[in-house]
Amino acid sequence: MDTENNQLCLCGVIETPPTLDHEVFGEHFYRLDLRVPRLSGAQDLLPVTISERLMNSQVSPGVHLCISGQLRSYNKVMGGAGRLLLTAFAQRLMPPDEAENPNIIHLTGAICKPPAFRTTPFGREIADLMLAVNRAFGKSDYIPCIAWGRTARYAAQLAVGDKLEVQGRFQSREYQKQMPDGTVVTRVAYEVSLSRLTCLKEMPILSAADREGIMTRNTEIQ
Repeated sequence: MDTENNQLCLCGVIETPPTLDHEVFGEHFYRLDLRVPRLSGAQDLLPVTISERLMNSQVSPGVHLCISGQLRSYNKVMGGAGRLLLTAFAQRLMPPDEAENPNIIHLTGAICKPPAFRTTPFGREIADLMLAVNRAFGKSDYIPCIAWGRTARYAAQLAVGDKLEVQGRFQSREYQKQMPDGTVVTRVAYEVSLSRLTCLKEMPILSAADREGIMTRNTEIQ
């Protein structure tokens, strides 16, 4: 199973009671929202999926919960259109003192759509990336990522197929969307805000004699 290319740790306070989300081969999975603090004092309200095998009486609103697992994506039809949704998939419950960071994720994957670079009205540079991260049994998770500043400028030069190692946090972000009838609705987007990005590219093979000396070029942006 591919686990090293998708590692997530979240710690926060359970905001909503667990509700049954789906069933796989007789195993029930529940969804809850976890309120996770940022260093800035802001908070993210993040979806968590947890198996009944990990559930206990302590998994209830108001309780502090720490999980390790993976960030996973799935498609869901909402309002007649398909939407990509993200969830923190819990694989293990952790003691609070075992987590060094309340919100950290490490991903290794490939860019699967051209990066989109833009500048906010306040002059901040942003790049949006979509990373395809392999999972077991031939599946993949598609993870939207956002980079800032000089990391964004670098990311904007990358191409579909480039392999990346990234580190960041799983975050929620509210935005306004105008509907076809002119009304404006508030929605929540989930993404990975990058703090580190490393692009992995194979060096050219100059000759057969050099095959054993193929190296990986790492360009790291912090």
